[in-house]
Amino acid sequence: MARRRHSPAGLIRWAGTVEQRAIILLLIDALNLIRRVYAAQPGEDGPERAAGARASSVQSLRRALRQCTPTHCACVFDGRGRSWRHELDPDYKQGHAPMPEALREALDSYRQAFREIGVVSHSVPGIEADDVIATMAVKAAAAGAAAIVLSTDKIFGELLAAGVRVRDHFRGRDTDAAAVVEKFGVRPDQLADYLALAGDRGNNIPGVPGVGSKTAAALLARFATLEEALQSAGEIEGKLGERLREHAETARLCRKLVGLRTDLELGINLSELRCLPRGP
Repeated sequence: MARRRHSPAGLIRWAGTVEQRAIILLLIDALNLIRRVYAAQPGEDGPERAAGARASSVQSLRRALRQCTPTHCACVFDGRGRSWRHELDPDYKQGHAPMPEALREALDSYRQAFREIGVVSHSVPGIEADDVIATMAVKAAAAGAAAIVLSTDKIFGELLAAGVRVRDHFRGRDTDAAAVVEKFGVRPDQLADYLALAGDRGNNIPGVPGVGSKTAAALLARFATLEEALQSAGEIEGKLGERLREHAETARLCRKLVGLRTDLELGINLSELRCLPRGP
């Protein structure tokens, strides 16, 4: 049978036939895995701790391969350099806890260790891992493949609306829409709007002053989207309406900062991501 080349929106190249339906693409948020494993290691920062975390990270990754049985997979790292978010807001991630130097120096050895068990690592210069993962996952799901994101980062919850699975690799379970609603009080497709209103301290995204998590959820229950809430601010009485009117542009900027990009030009061939697990 002749090969057909699929190119969803020209963002990722898929080569294959109807067998594409059996594709399971596992995308690992590499630093989310590595930094949490490193933080759990005993001892002071240094090469020995980094080596212990590397061995534990490999074991975590092996477990994910067994549980998710992917046909294709990649550990996605942040690309070097400033991202488009830093261009929008120079204060983005200011105050974010820096990576321990010993861990930073060991990252190449992590990539090599992952490669030795059959998992490639990938990064795009100037692009954060979140956006690369989101683009690949959404396009894979749209093309009929099963896409699984391995991360505990809350922002990936918004991908649930696109049919992407999000898995907590430490608890060994999926994060579903009900879990997002229970934790944040909003649907997955509202999560970025929620964070734009309430803020995201971990990434130094302020949100709207005076709007906390409960108020953000209540606004989205009433108006459905951030933009509808901002457009309707004149109908909201008291200080809340004033704050929304006064800080509308800040809220829109925050929405851009927290939202995941799914339209990147990656030029990745699916064959490059074929998963070939090795060892126990």
